[in-house]
Amino acid sequence: MLPPNVCSNPNAIAVSFPPERCLLTSPSASVRRLQFSIQDKDSIETCFLGIHLANPACSKIPALRTRSTGRGLRIEAVARPTILVAEKLGEAGLGLLREFANVDCSYNLSPEELCVKISLCDALIVRSGTKVTQEVFEASKGRLKVVGRAGVGIDNVDLQAATESGCLVVNAPTANTVAAAEHGIALLTAMARNVAQADASMKAGKWQRNKYVGVSLVGKTLAVMGFGKVGSEVARRARGLGMHVIAHDPYAPADRARAVGVDLVSFDEAISTADFISLHMPLTPTTAKIFNDETFAKLKKGVRIINVARGGVIDEDALVRALDNGTVAQAALDVFTVEPPPKDSKLVIHENVIVTPHLGASTVEAQEGVAVEIAEAVIGALKGELAATAVNAPMVPAEVLSELASYVILAEKLGRLAVQLVAGGSGIKGVKVVYTSARDPDDLDTRILRAMITKGIIEPISSVFVNIVNADYTAKQRGLRISEERIFRDTSPEIPLDSIQIHLSNVESKFASALSDAGDITVEGRVKDGIPRLTLVGSFSVDVSLEGNVILCRNTDQPGNIGRVGRILGEQNVNISFMSVGRTAPRKQAIMTIGVDEEPNKETLRKIGETPTIEEFVFLKL
Repeated sequence: MLPPNVCSNPNAIAVSFPPERCLLTSPSASVRRLQFSIQDKDSIETCFLGIHLANPACSKIPALRTRSTGRGLRIEAVARPTILVAEKLGEAGLGLLREFANVDCSYNLSPEELCVKISLCDALIVRSGTKVTQEVFEASKGRLKVVGRAGVGIDNVDLQAATESGCLVVNAPTANTVAAAEHGIALLTAMARNVAQADASMKAGKWQRNKYVGVSLVGKTLAVMGFGKVGSEVARRARGLGMHVIAHDPYAPADRARAVGVDLVSFDEAISTADFISLHMPLTPTTAKIFNDETFAKLKKGVRIINVARGGVIDEDALVRALDNGTVAQAALDVFTVEPPPKDSKLVIHENVIVTPHLGASTVEAQEGVAVEIAEAVIGALKGELAATAVNAPMVPAEVLSELASYVILAEKLGRLAVQLVAGGSGIKGVKVVYTSARDPDDLDTRILRAMITKGIIEPISSVFVNIVNADYTAKQRGLRISEERIFRDTSPEIPLDSIQIHLSNVESKFASALSDAGDITVEGRVKDGIPRLTLVGSFSVDVSLEGNVILCRNTDQPGNIGRVGRILGEQNVNISFMSVGRTAPRKQAIMTIGVDEEPNKETLRKIGETPTIEEFVFLKL
């Protein structure tokens, strides 16, 4: 109950605090709002001051909100949200958080302590040391609305559990870009001039000028492997040092590379011509240990390698072998497959390797920038704003998902299939999505479908997590221009869509038959009996389920083709799940689509390619 002396203003006609919602009844209660009505606006400040004096717990209420009602003014005082900061954060970020919310800085919490605290918090901010597990989300009992990762990687956050709990996860992907690029250049120059080794030698009392003769950077070729934010900044700085810079990133916009004065080339050309190689690619199933024995064998002898990206992109044992045999002259590493690496790591103690303990983002400015970026993202999320740095899918209304569930799967798989058909070099210039439906455009919201197509195109070649919140932003950041077209088709309006067609324009294709008459890579899919199916590749009609792995073959339509390819796969114990043939006309060109349960090895694929009637083929993972 409100003490009678709290608000003695005679103009107050009604003051009520429902006990279950009143902060005054229990300062520790998880109460979000108190309300009361008052007739005279001039008495608001007096009455609110009385509440503060009556109970200090109300000092956590930031402000009054007033709304006109039939009985006067309704005043709502909304409790400030609580944000738990579980790892150290820059003061600039903490300042922003404290202006908006109650901030609890509790570091080095055990998993049990975190689970106890989280039930009283609306947001949680962590770096890489705190594991935000399913148990944490369960302990929050639905109160936790946003988790902020102060940095890029989100390996320590259970995204599935977050999504299931309706909790948004945001990160800070841009603030440390310059710091990481600068560290890459620092390692490049220190390696070229043997700075670390010479320093250690002098501190050991030696003077070995002849031993530590370095190499010049001017006129040397630097291959930047991964032309994203950090890679492009490294390229700019390397050009300032007089280096010739090339880059490999099949999906980087060529115009952005040209603007920096960089030539985009194939993977093999980049690694075989470079004097220095700087790695800036994400760690994905495609890039894991991409620098292995086979890759090192293609390098120019005496190449020097810098890695400030992800340790897992290098097979560390293979790198040691390449250093020992002279293929790689030196390496400068800031990241490792396991961090910290073992104390007896042959790579770390190798005399031709300089190492730093993952310092890419470790500058005062970067740390403050990350703090501000994550604070703004968390505050925006708590305000209900769309977060451009969201990394998990938002909760979608059940009725929408129920109707579009199969089409959501179809959209992503078509995107994944289309991007795998692109040959490296020019990058994707534009994406056009064509929907055919009997519904009025206003009755068909395609945003989630567009997001899933974007997800399918970007995620296989990136560490970015794409969802309906950040899909358009992510596409724009990577230079993807996505347009949509809707075509009316007189089918049943009970079915949301008749088909989805994706066109990738101005690109080269690994599989020429995927090109339409207009020169675009074209794939089309439909949902039949609830199952997503591929129905068109280029100008060839097919009808196959979009599941597992697929081999597309263009061949001359004649007897025996299916048997020959089937025998090759069977001899290698590769199980065929389905097979379909689409042709332009009898005895003319045809597309054979083969679903396989296992991924064929290189020898098996080579044998398929050498089959006389097979004109071209491509293996695709769906």
